[in-house]
Amino acid sequence: MASGTDEHLARIADDGYTLIEDAIPLDLVDALAADLTRLEHELGIRPSTNSFEGAATKRVYNLLAHGGRWAEVPVHPAVLPIVRGVLGDGPLISSVSSIAIGPGELAQPIHADDQTMPIQRPSRPVVCNSMWALTDFNAANGATRIVPGSHRRGHRPPYGEPQDSIPAEMTRGSILVWNGSLWHGGGANTTDVTRIGIAMNYCAGWIRQQENQQLGIPAEMMATFSPELRDLCGLGIYKGLIGHIDKRTPADRFYGDNPTDNLFDIT
Repeated sequence: MASGTDEHLARIADDGYTLIEDAIPLDLVDALAADLTRLEHELGIRPSTNSFEGAATKRVYNLLAHGGRWAEVPVHPAVLPIVRGVLGDGPLISSVSSIAIGPGELAQPIHADDQTMPIQRPSRPVVCNSMWALTDFNAANGATRIVPGSHRRGHRPPYGEPQDSIPAEMTRGSILVWNGSLWHGGGANTTDVTRIGIAMNYCAGWIRQQENQQLGIPAEMMATFSPELRDLCGLGIYKGLIGHIDKRTPADRFYGDNPTDNLFDIT
């Protein structure tokens, strides 16, 4: 494991988060931002009406199903080794979505991404999420608010209660990565420009994914993915057992990927 990855893992263990500066090539940033504009128009995306998603925030879900360069996001080498270091071998894509916080948006309630899971707290990490900055993130335009060290607390954040937090400010092309138990939330946007980010979220291989990658991505799109990406979508098997079809991985069964060892055949 690279020393840089070790440093990021140490920060996540201590503080609950880390920042990877200038992680994304700007041509990829531009391509993703342009495609988001297209998708928001073609899909007729409008802000939601609830306090969690926001009243001035546009979100596009299930981005992997839209092809193009979205397949580069989950396997990006700046992030995936860190995610594997946090969650262990066999992590899954939980969800890939955009979060465009528009002018006038209020701060999102502080929350933890694993708070719906009935697990003892604090616990070993079961969720590891990241925010890709497609624009600059600052305190004024809605940078993610974080509560450092909160991943070690023994309870969930009370929904809607104010918390002492700091903005995770970062430049366009940087990535914030955090333990899913970290208390955080999108910030208020008091500017006249939209803050755009990609929420690239992962979970441990034995956790149910937030977005159903197996059914949400068309089979013909899944066929264009690399074997590594198909595994991340949940078409592999975890620890040689969980998720098999007649002792074969779904990726082997449907796409002819190389077979992997399974517990049934280990002596």
